[in-house]
Parts: sequence; C-alpha cells; structure tokens
Amino acid sequence: MEFMLMAQIRIDLQQIVETPNPHLNRQQLMQRRKEWIAERRNTYLSAVLEQPIHNSDFARTEYGKPYLMAHPQFYFNHSHSQKHYALATSHRVADLGVDVEDLDRIVRFEALAQHAFHADEMANWSNLEEDREYWFKIWTIKEAVLKASGLGIRISLNELNTQAHATQNNGICSHPKLGVFAYQCYVIGRVMLSVAWRTELSCHGFRLPVIAVHTHP
Repeated sequence: MEFMLMAQIRIDLQQIVETPNPHLNRQQLMQRRKEWIAERRNTYLSAVLEQPIHNSDFARTEYGKPYLMAHPQFYFNHSHSQKHYALATSHRVADLGVDVEDLDRIVRFEALAQHAFHADEMANWSNLEEDREYWFKIWTIKEAVLKASGLGIRISLNELNTQAHATQNNGICSHPKLGVFAYQCYVIGRVMLSVAWRTELSCHGFRLPVIAVHTHP
C-alpha cells in the first residue's frame, strides 16, 4: 500500500483558443490544431521533467501508444475535445489514460449509447432520465480505460461495464482482455474529465493516488 500512498498523477487542463483564419481550409485548420496540441504536450512535459522535450523524443508501442524514449518509466497520456486539451502525467502510476469532453458538445446520445453502452449502463442512464452529464461520465471513463490499456480498440465498447455511479466520481472496472482499472472523474466548468490507471482487484477496494488538476487559461 506504500506505493499507492506515494503515487501521484498530475493533470494539466487548458482551453483551446483558436484565431479564426478564413484563408485556411479545413485540412489546414486541422493541421494547425494538431501542431498546437503537440506544442502544448511538449511544453507541459518539459515543465514536469525539467528538460526540453521535442517531437523527435517520442516513439510508439506496437499498439500505437506514445512514450518518451529517454524516459520509458515516465507515464503520460493526453486528450483533446473541440474546446479543451488535457495531459495526465505520473512518475509512479503506470498505464495512464485520460479523456476530456465538452459537456455542451452536440451528440447523438441515444444512438451512441446503443452502440457503446453496456446493458447495465443503459439501464442506469435510463433510470436517470437520460442525464447528459452521466452520459459523458460513462463515455469518458470508457475512453480513458481503453487508452490506459494501451491496446487500442480491441473490444466492443459495450462489452466494458464502467460501473459508473450517478453521484460518486471514482470507481473500478475490469475486462478479461484489458485487465483491471481504477478511474476518477471531474466536472470542471463545462468539461467532463476522466483519468484511469491500471490497478488490482482487492477485498479492501482501491486507494486513490494523489491527483492534482491544474487548469490553465
């Protein structure tokens, strides 16, 4: 238990602010956003590791999850929505996954739920009168767990039961092909943010690492 008591996760959350440019087409705008995200990732990683980080410092696992070649035991994962960027980092907590979504995002809630939600999740969502915030909680947990596993999409989303609670913002879930993961969710303004990490099932439950969320303008 000493490991988990000392374990820490840092999350940097920043709003994406883009200056409209009518001279750029959609592909160019997407490329500019991709470059901005890479720059933010490198800036935050440089601050945490106290050394410059560049695009050339990264490699990918066989399943496509990026890692730093010079720091293979330093763990990170990032995510972006239309309006926000999030980066989760840790020196101790392995197999991190993070997902961020804008709560005002326009979504085909019913159609996506039918495709991605476990039967228990569908029942809970229905009992909550299809609550928008609960939908985003389930969605971001699933995304964070899949990213934490590092295996990409190897299962159907509706096979994973997050066991997300309506009012509690942390929990644990498992899948035979992925393993066991704990998670923590946050509602920050109009953002749903979930972070997940690999853990073990225990009769004593699980102990949360220290999680610090840093918001940036």
